[in-house]
Amino acid sequence: MTDDDADGLPVRYAEIEGARERLDDDSVVKQTPVERSTSLGEFVDAEVYLKMEHLQWTGSFKTRGAYNKISQDVERGVDEFIAASAGNHAQGVALAATKCGADSTIYMPENAPQTKVDATRDYGATVELVGKDFQETMSRAQSAVEGTDAEFVHAYDDTDIIAGQGTLGVEMYHDCPDVDTVVVPIGGGGLISGISTAIKHLSPETRVVGVQATGAETVHESLDKGMPVTLDEVDTIADGIATGGISRTTLDIIQQNVDEVVTVSDTEIARAILVLLERAKQVVEGAGAASVAAILSDELDVSGETVMPLLCGGNLDMTQLQTVLVHALTERRQLLQLRVHIDDQPGKMQEISGCIAAHGANIRNVRHDRSIEDLEVGEAYLVFDVETSGVEHAASIVDSLEEAGYPVADVTKARQDASR
Repeated sequence: MTDDDADGLPVRYAEIEGARERLDDDSVVKQTPVERSTSLGEFVDAEVYLKMEHLQWTGSFKTRGAYNKISQDVERGVDEFIAASAGNHAQGVALAATKCGADSTIYMPENAPQTKVDATRDYGATVELVGKDFQETMSRAQSAVEGTDAEFVHAYDDTDIIAGQGTLGVEMYHDCPDVDTVVVPIGGGGLISGISTAIKHLSPETRVVGVQATGAETVHESLDKGMPVTLDEVDTIADGIATGGISRTTLDIIQQNVDEVVTVSDTEIARAILVLLERAKQVVEGAGAASVAAILSDELDVSGETVMPLLCGGNLDMTQLQTVLVHALTERRQLLQLRVHIDDQPGKMQEISGCIAAHGANIRNVRHDRSIEDLEVGEAYLVFDVETSGVEHAASIVDSLEEAGYPVADVTKARQDASR
């Protein structure tokens, strides 16, 4: 697509090239690597090249847009900036403002991951924790600008921000000019707006696919209605794309430049985080893993293609990592909960534990439940949390306990079946 073809859109390729010149400083934004993943390629029958933007200085792409905007505003005399962010935009604005010799105040939700709060402060910003969700935080931040000389730095509804993010699209194209499909997470749409503008200019035949988390999905309805739709609340582990809405600016660009938008569940995102840890040896946050979740899902077919999922962020809070891993391992049945019905007599726990140990499984926790309505006097439940190697191993343990005469309720499997 030429710039003439882009007439009517708010961001043109020439503006992205201008942003590339401003970002020509490795201490602000570095060129992040691309690595081929043979494991993921085998899973999806494609050539998979991971664009590892999570290795950027702030752990995400956000510095690109923030610096492109702030550097220009500082030249015009602005010396104070205010932003709202769940974490990654916060760090990008903080670093960009500090590099440009300006002050920044970042409003973050009260439940923002502590690691992102600490990192934002470390990059030189003042942090205000307000609001129970991003929309409330955004409102408070915008109100703080009123009556001051400060400039508000929107996370995605700003053409300078979008042009800065578009520099990543240029980089992705030059990393792999023959790419058939690029897969980009969508929160507010600034990232995919910039990337798609660059990709469609440089390689119009390349398919651009956007990914949203099911609990924060807004693009499909926005496209159907022809106007941005905002959610009252969002529910996803991918806090980096949990904006709950896109803007008129990003909707217009998505409508023209993005070929397809798919959604992925939190379970699929958790699975992708674990796969990236195991197979690519990369720690990626939920938003960053959404692109891999998409290619692993049934929603997107990339077989026979050269595909580039964007790992857009790596700022994963360790508490959330633990939660994600437990969820993903439970789904794989590598963490198993069994409820065994027993006559409450001495030696029963030892006997059942021995049966589980005979299969080489590790018991993480065990408890007695005696105060259950359906139990008769002298009966009890033993509830075991067990580590296994997977589905077959789990099944063999259950079979052995039943063969030994113990009624077993596979609590893990029952929960999974109920959630489907």
